[in-house]
Amino acid sequence: MAGANKMAESSVKKLIWSMGLPMVASMVLQGIYNVVDTAFVANMEEGGAAALLALTYAFPVQIFMIAIGVGLGIGVNALISSYLGAGQRERASKAAYNGIFLALCFYAIFLIFGLFFAEGFISMQAASLEDDALREQVINYGTDYLSINCIFSFGQILFAVFERFLQGTGRTMCSTIGQIAGAVTNIVLDYVFIFPCGMGVAGAAYATIIGQILSAIIDFTFHLIFVKEIDNKLKNLLPEWEIIKAIFVIGLPAMIMQALISINMLGINLILGTSSDPSTITGAYGIYFKVQQIALFACFGMSNTLITIVSYNYALGKKDRVIEAAKRGIVDTLILSALIFALFEAIAVPLSQLFGMAGGDSSTAIVELCALAIWITSPGFIFMGFSVAIQGILQGLREVFSPLIISILRLVVFIFPLVYIFLLSGNNWLVWVAFPIAEAITAFISFFIIRARLKNRLSKLGEKEPEPVQESL
Repeated sequence: MAGANKMAESSVKKLIWSMGLPMVASMVLQGIYNVVDTAFVANMEEGGAAALLALTYAFPVQIFMIAIGVGLGIGVNALISSYLGAGQRERASKAAYNGIFLALCFYAIFLIFGLFFAEGFISMQAASLEDDALREQVINYGTDYLSINCIFSFGQILFAVFERFLQGTGRTMCSTIGQIAGAVTNIVLDYVFIFPCGMGVAGAAYATIIGQILSAIIDFTFHLIFVKEIDNKLKNLLPEWEIIKAIFVIGLPAMIMQALISINMLGINLILGTSSDPSTITGAYGIYFKVQQIALFACFGMSNTLITIVSYNYALGKKDRVIEAAKRGIVDTLILSALIFALFEAIAVPLSQLFGMAGGDSSTAIVELCALAIWITSPGFIFMGFSVAIQGILQGLREVFSPLIISILRLVVFIFPLVYIFLLSGNNWLVWVAFPIAEAITAFISFFIIRARLKNRLSKLGEKEPEPVQESL
């Protein structure tokens, strides 16, 4: 149990960075290939502007698929770490394979959505477009892209679970290799399918799902080879309702937190659709959202590291290590988010121009508005990093509602009314001010949440030995 010993005995500072950097790199790469996907379709010779809008309208469902995978993965990760920390190998094995069972169940739901509901979802958002030809093109592109991603979504959902098998046992480098292989494959195939093969938006979708399936295969192979702490037996796939309940108790708030990102994008798409120039501002938001995901995913990489370290040491009753992990984790995430803020401020213009190389008045206006959005919103990345780190610590402490409250504040309660109010001013640039304001208010509230919940949770460790995982949930 080399990975387990490392989490219990290694320097917390070293542990956060040794485990965190591969996870950050993995998550950032995921954000980068989302950006590349969008840049390639935006620069198609014909229909680039329509393709950009199509991907923007489809992305909320893609985020929701990620949410399911992440939520399941976090639930499985926390259980594996906690069971192994408590010496319960058989329960850890059951948790891992019950995670696979649940992933396949959710895949069936997305398969049905892709077959029957993709077109209606795209049409709902495209209804605000006044140009009939543009609206029809967006619906066709969006339906193709979304259907393919949903029908073959098993790769994405299973990868998210297999990744946590490796992370839950301290083997983050292995999960990073799988992520990198899938991302590089996606980027290469994006170009090949969209341009030489002339497959357009459908080509971008096929490139995405092939990369996801490859990542899932690689991570599961690493699991079979290197993870000796888990017994790989088919009987472990049989659902055990106590373990499934525990996965959902831990993972459901994480699912909802990630799903709120989907609701956030869908809601803002609909709000921006009421503007005087919906295609331009929504297109700019679609690009900005993909760029912002790089910063968010980097913070998620640190947050996921904190979940693993805090959960493992909390299960062992190591109060001092939990406190140290919380403090260092917040500081290190702030350092990371500050570096990303400085980088994005410096490269806002060339980064935005990647999406307008095909030229045209429409793309020029979108690119200029996107660059302005990055400049204005980047300071909010620091506040976002603070809140996301706190969410990871709370999840590691087996908190259910407090991390969810932070997400609801960030992604719904503050941002929707602020965007709508600023949009009413008639100045499109003012809309972007809403984002750092919402992040700052949420970070302020998060500070008081973590202070109260950390004190409450750790005070109980001094009263008795840590309980079995399910009894403590």
